Amino acid sequence: MSEPEARELVGRFVAAFNAGDHEAMLALLSDDVAHDLADGRREIGRDPFRWFLGLQARHFRETWADVAVMAGEGGGRAAAEFTRRGTYLAAADGLPPASGQRYAVAAGLFFEVDDGLITRVSDYSSLATLAAALR
Repeated sequence: MSEPEARELVGRFVAAFNAGDHEAMLALLSDDVAHDLADGRREIGRDPFRWFLGLQARHFRETWADVAVMAGEGGGRAAAEFTRRGTYLAAADGLPPASGQRYAVAAGLFFEVDDGLITRVSDYSSLATLAAALR
């Protein structure tokens, strides 16, 4: 995959997230996608990713703004840097109680791509920064 194609793929992933279109996001992932969560855990597969998206939607109404998408030489890796903007809807483990707090925090995702699909998504968001923004 070329660098422009990798950037376009990640751009479609971001656009699908912002549209709340989880099925479109999932269609861009390989069956055995590796998802590295911000808490250090790794989940494998589309079904766990689907579950993650549903859980996030329960706790947060969010969009990604100020997005910058980059791709490495050869297009096998890409990244997106953005601002998570949203509303905290329901209490999540390890975070303060929810009362509709609004937040804006910096975040980043790293991707591996192969054969036109995303094979890895690594979330390097700071849970401590998010928790502080919700206090």
